[in-house]
Amino acid sequence: MRCTHAVDYEATVFVNGQNATFHRGGYFAFTVDITDYLHVNDTNELLVFVHDPTDSDSYVFPIGKQTLHPSHIFYTPCSGIWQSVWIESAPSNYITDLYIAGTADGQVNATVSSSGNSTSQVKIEIVDRNSSTSIATHTGTVNTPFTFSVPSVSPWSPDSPTLYNITVSLGDDEVGSYTGFRTVSRGIINGIQRPLLNGEFIFPFGTLDQGFWPDGIYTPPNREAMVYDLQTLKKLGFNMLRKHIKVETALFYQACDELGLLVFQDMPALRPLQTETFDNCSVATILPDDDQQAEFARQLDLLIVQQRPFTSIFSWIVYNEGWGQITSYYPEFGLTDRVKQLDPTRLVDSTTGWYDHGAGDYSCGSPFYSIQSTPYDPTRIGIQGEFGGIGNNVSIEHLWSVQAAIDTINQTYEIDTTLEAWNYRGHRLLGELLDQVAIWSCSGGIWTQTTDVEGEVNGLMTYDRRILRPDVAQWQSDISHLYSAATSRTNASTALPSFSGYSVLSPTPYPSEYPESTPSWSPNGFEYSATPPAPFMSTTSETSGASPSAYSTSSSTSPSPYSSLTASTASPPASATSPNGYSTPAASASNASARTTSANEYSTPTAIDYSASPPSGYGYHSTWA
Repeated sequence: MRCTHAVDYEATVFVNGQNATFHRGGYFAFTVDITDYLHVNDTNELLVFVHDPTDSDSYVFPIGKQTLHPSHIFYTPCSGIWQSVWIESAPSNYITDLYIAGTADGQVNATVSSSGNSTSQVKIEIVDRNSSTSIATHTGTVNTPFTFSVPSVSPWSPDSPTLYNITVSLGDDEVGSYTGFRTVSRGIINGIQRPLLNGEFIFPFGTLDQGFWPDGIYTPPNREAMVYDLQTLKKLGFNMLRKHIKVETALFYQACDELGLLVFQDMPALRPLQTETFDNCSVATILPDDDQQAEFARQLDLLIVQQRPFTSIFSWIVYNEGWGQITSYYPEFGLTDRVKQLDPTRLVDSTTGWYDHGAGDYSCGSPFYSIQSTPYDPTRIGIQGEFGGIGNNVSIEHLWSVQAAIDTINQTYEIDTTLEAWNYRGHRLLGELLDQVAIWSCSGGIWTQTTDVEGEVNGLMTYDRRILRPDVAQWQSDISHLYSAATSRTNASTALPSFSGYSVLSPTPYPSEYPESTPSWSPNGFEYSATPPAPFMSTTSETSGASPSAYSTSSSTSPSPYSSLTASTASPPASATSPNGYSTPAASASNASARTTSANEYSTPTAIDYSASPPSGYGYHSTWA
């Protein structure tokens, strides 16, 4: 049996010259039983042929932000195998899929699927991770849903991400996995619709997390680098991220489960924001036809089914800002119903931005809005689905060194010339969100974004992860105030603040808190280690930006405004745009000790050390407050 995780976009697998399987969908796992194609005691040949048209010709399928014509918010595409591949042996009747969902009160809903149509008995054992003690066992029937209870469980939450190991046995096959016990719901608290985790209002606040890398595009250099992004968010005080129109490797969601980061998971968008011109010179947005829409729905099913075992996923997002969304009728209603049918344990944001017709659990988070969005709907949860986006230009060493991308830097929503200015603007915007939480009905928010990506320079970190823009103590404080304001709104005795036309809850405004002459903090207090990660270019310091026109990809020296910088002497990756620049099979090493399956293939892993320091070789770390 061969297991493959994500081949972009269509894969045809040949074993010894015979067509073993075909798979369509660049974000989803598939397996193939190759037993009948093998030569016993002889050499065997395995070939994978890939077809990936991306956004060429008339193709319309889920591609996220990939494009053959990168420009600012749309990026370099990847093709081929971009996640782990492995071969494993299995008995004749083996476990093909495992779905286990635990609720906060200890109920387990389980379905164990097998390769045969048998009604064999399957045994599930729940084990405490800390003590390795078995706390519950249950026997059910394979290929049939069943439930059982586990006594005295510790519920999973961002503040206490408790997980339990699981062993599933079917005949001669055994699979290791894990789960957390938590309940996601919505309810009315003090007259306002709120998202609930384990029965209590939680304020999900995180970043737009796009998952692009300067050396591997969709594929991170290694597991440590991927985890470091998440670790940085957690240390700044975020309790959530929005995985933006991309689906990650299972290792990513495992890390979110273990760190305690909620995930709002997007469905990768259909061909976004592109138009076609007809013979009569009329122009129309490229949208899916009936067959393409049906394929989108099929792949949405795959997203839900393959990712639903992960505890950290809190909400599903169907459409982003109208990209690929048909408006001649409202498909989001049927798609939302389908998502809830496949996974009734989570909330659904049917349309984040633009064409909201009332489907799903979320709406805009405030009573003020802009076209094409809609105002706050009190029958649903209010959330700021994306805000922030302030930029800060950096020196060429930290940019995506492609002139076409550099030329689009000034398309960033806002460019702040210094880190002092950038942090001040972040402080003010978080203060505005604080008002929406304390005065209005906002129940969560998503800041743009985790890192810079190609021509976008509005990340908390630069694209090479070498520069951390936030003043850590300031951001930790501002974010904690959001949580405090949300908590205060759950107390029925807490009076709402008066509102007389000005923000009454914003932090102390500039200049008294940030005097121009003597700022109370400085980015010079950040600590940058001397050694950059192996795949990235090196520099000795960070300087914030000048005009992108000063940069040239043909120059081997620093641009003139940065003459004090030491020119990079590190060799670039062998292929800066190749998604396969770094081998991913090593990432599945945790899979070696026991066979696993489906979305839990990295279950029962060796615990990751989420220490305060970045992985070895990374170019800096901040001194966390």
